[in-house]
Amino acid sequence: MMPSKLQLLAVLAFAVAMLLIENQIQKLEESRARLERTIARHQLAEVEQRHSEDLGRESPPLAEKDDMVIIYNRVPKTASTSFTNIAYDLCGKNRFHVLHINTTKNNPVMSIQDQVRFVWNVTSWREMKPGFYHGHVAYLDFSKYGVQGKPMYINVVRDPIERLVSYYYFLRFGDNYRPGLRRRKQGDKKTFDECVSSGGSDCAPEKLWLQIPFFCGHHSECWDAGSRWALEQAKYNLVNEYLLVGVTEELEDFIRILEAALPRFFKGATELYRTGKKSHLRKTSEKKPPSKETIATLQQSDIWKMENEFYEFALEQFQFVRAHAVREKDGELYVLAQSFFYEKIYPKVS
Repeated sequence: MMPSKLQLLAVLAFAVAMLLIENQIQKLEESRARLERTIARHQLAEVEQRHSEDLGRESPPLAEKDDMVIIYNRVPKTASTSFTNIAYDLCGKNRFHVLHINTTKNNPVMSIQDQVRFVWNVTSWREMKPGFYHGHVAYLDFSKYGVQGKPMYINVVRDPIERLVSYYYFLRFGDNYRPGLRRRKQGDKKTFDECVSSGGSDCAPEKLWLQIPFFCGHHSECWDAGSRWALEQAKYNLVNEYLLVGVTEELEDFIRILEAALPRFFKGATELYRTGKKSHLRKTSEKKPPSKETIATLQQSDIWKMENEFYEFALEQFQFVRAHAVREKDGELYVLAQSFFYEKIYPKVS
């Protein structure tokens, strides 16, 4: 009996030690996040100070290719980390800046004062141009803030049920990006199927309502789950305000088209995605696919029908863009060469 008691004590001691280590890792992560926010505030204050000092001096205009800003208002659990890491890997070689928009508690809706600050920063922060901004923030219409120039928006969407399932398990088991970080729902072993069958809040149809409001923006009705107006506004913004919106399931094609359209930022991105160590870096742990019964239950909700309608709309638009940008040959996609030219140019140059 004595060895058994000793083994039990050893197991308990090990478990306590692991909990203490996880707690310390969590505290270190929180301290790191606070430090990063403090550094960012100081850097921003310095930029604002320099900008104030330069108001009376006329700065030379930036070259057109450098006076560019891309905003990737990334939807959670759509392979956004995999794509963003490509930008980080390319920024040194292609000479552009990458900035993470870190909002408090990952709140995608900014206060009106933060909206004005953000728009002003993005448009006037010359030192950060060309710039690639990314973060979990809802779409902002820059034209309503009285500034010159608008950024180019890009984004990626995912099948709404697959996105929710991935997020559900991410909150409980994390991923292989930061495996030691303690997650909010860690310890909850209930599967997604069990959650749906028991009517749990973390898998309720309302949790599907995310991609529509991210594209709809900062209007109150955007965040009213099931709003037909929000769906139509999201579609309008996707078509009129986004340069390109891809889908998680066809991420490589999205990257290839971006490289063809914006080589200033994405030259070499396709090859890096295929061969780089950071491709598909973030994978949710312990994820179990939902049953047919669970999927059928969610698909009965009006919210799923709207989110799925938006996803299908985005997919159709992306496939249309792809059909006019690339061609397939021997199982490989090739970017089409320039297919327009100028002629009959008058008056003639002597």
